[in-house]
Formats: sequence, structure tokens, C-alpha cells
Amino acid sequence: MHTVGYHLLTEDAMAGSSPTVRRRQLGMELRRLRELAGKSQDEAAEWLGVDPTAVSRMESGKRRVTVAHLRSYFQLYGVGSPAADYLLQLSRDSAQRGWYVSYGKTVPDWFRDYLGMEAAAAEVWTWEPLFVPGLLQSPTYTEALSAALNPARTAEEIQRIVQLRTDRQQRLTGDDPLTLRAVIDEAALRREVGSRDVMRAQLEHLADISKLPNVTVQVTPFSAGAHRGMRGAFTALRFPEEPMNTVYLELYSEALYVEAPLEVASYTSTFEGLTQTALSRDDTAEFIGKMIERSDR
Repeated sequence: MHTVGYHLLTEDAMAGSSPTVRRRQLGMELRRLRELAGKSQDEAAEWLGVDPTAVSRMESGKRRVTVAHLRSYFQLYGVGSPAADYLLQLSRDSAQRGWYVSYGKTVPDWFRDYLGMEAAAAEVWTWEPLFVPGLLQSPTYTEALSAALNPARTAEEIQRIVQLRTDRQQRLTGDDPLTLRAVIDEAALRREVGSRDVMRAQLEHLADISKLPNVTVQVTPFSAGAHRGMRGAFTALRFPEEPMNTVYLELYSEALYVEAPLEVASYTSTFEGLTQTALSRDDTAEFIGKMIERSDR
């Protein structure tokens, strides 16, 4: 019998995590058990009577693992209690609906997984060279940006996006607040989104929210010159009792997740480098304050 390790998320940590994270956790455990058993994905697929791509999707958390499939896995890998009970509970919990489901089509399928992970994360690092990150946006900025990114959106759709973003931001001020480190390029603050009044409100919002003890905002000034972050935006996530192990890359109509340790390390190294290139937290507050003062003139 193989023993399932609890080194990724303990049961206490899992109790507050999202269905998305539980599905990914289950997949990671299944992959680990397969490797311990010395089985290939092809062998697992043949045992389950599915295509090898289905096994790959289950292990990556992109496909839900049914109880029937899970029991077949137990037979193939020699898994018994209490490990089997733990994995069965993960499977049941992964079928639950996330908080964002009430927003329906406002949340595209490719973004749902990220919302689930963000809801369960302990810490998020985000680098954004083009606009203010979603967790730090003011309502009017979100409204103007959403309209600009997709002119076909109706007023009702835009308001639902604004409310969704407002709900996301509750993670910053709840009982167990998310630790957020955000590095923003100066260009994102200089670019006028909506109007001058909208930008001033956004700057004031950014100044206020960056005072939270769990939020660190830094600005990379134009004077920093060329740097590694110019390759594009990214967000790294860390879950309770884990190292930073997932990087989220948002494309036009889909998202990519980087989980290979060496690749994740490359992104986190880039982020740490950006924090050294950027203005300090205090200097950033002063920088934003001066921008607000100039907007009054």
C-alpha cells in the first residue's frame, strides 16, 4: 500500500480552499502515486479504459476525477485507508461550485480556475506593465478599462465585471487576508483610462489600499530603463504550507499555468529582481502622492 503525503496541503488548509485547488491537489497526488507505483500514463489509461490524454488532464487538474475512476486508481496503485478516504473527499469537494459561479458567463471558463486559485492562495505576486492589476483597481477604472478592452460589452455586462472585481478584492481585507505584492510599471499609471477624473480616483484608491499591512505596491519608474519584466505580465501564487509553485499567464482568450519548478523559479527570480529595480514601498507612496497632486492642477 502507498501512503498519500500531505506535504502539499494539510486537511486544515484544504478546508478553506476552493474546488479548483482541490481538483489540482487531487491530480498532483494521483500523479505522485502513479510515479511511486512505477506506472506510465499509458498504463493508467489502459487500466481505466480511457485515452492517455484523459489521464494527463486528470493529473493536471483540468478534468474532474470521478469516484469510479478514483476507485480504479486505488486498485492499480494499491491505495488503502486512510489515504483513499482523503482522496475520495478531495474528489467530492472538487465537484462543489466556486463563489464566482453566480456571475455566469461574466467569468469565462479559462478564468474560473484562476479565481478559484486566487481565493485559496496565501500570497500573490503580480507584475503588470500595462494597467493597474485587478485586485488594486477602483470601480470606475475597472468600468472604463472593461469598456475599452471590449467595446461590444453592454452596460449591464460591465457592471457585473465591476462587481466581480469588487468581490475579488475582499480577499485583501477579510479575516484571513491575502498577502499581495504588486509591481506596476510607471506607464500603467501614466496611461489615461477613462478620463482624468477616473485616473485620479484610481491613484487615490491605490494610495489607500497600499497602506494595508498585507499589501505592498511598488512602481517601476521610466528611469529604471530596460529590465527583465519587459517580457510581459505574470502572476505567481503560493498556497498555504507550500512554496511559490504556480505562475499564471493571461492571454487574449485563454490562460497558461506554469508549474515546472525551474520555470516557476525563473519567474519568481524575475519578480524579485523587479522589486529591486522598482521604487521602494515608501518611495512609491510618495511618487503616487505627487501624481495625485499634479492631477489637481
